[in-house]
Amino acid sequence: MEMDNPANEQRRQVITSALNEEIDRQAHSGAPRLDVEALAEAVEHALEPGQEVSEGKRPSELNATNDD
Repeated sequence: MEMDNPANEQRRQVITSALNEEIDRQAHSGAPRLDVEALAEAVEHALEPGQEVSEGKRPSELNATNDD
């Protein structure tokens, strides 16, 4: 991969930022392990922000009022 290309550098910065934010979110939520699927989703969303994919809620997002 050619890193001196500004587009490649910008893409790498977007990916790095998405990973940092998702890892930070998981750490603050007390996750015992990294959720790799959530990391992949964060990167996909960062690279193509207009394409929202909703597959429901993660177990950590569920509570007694929305767990059905």
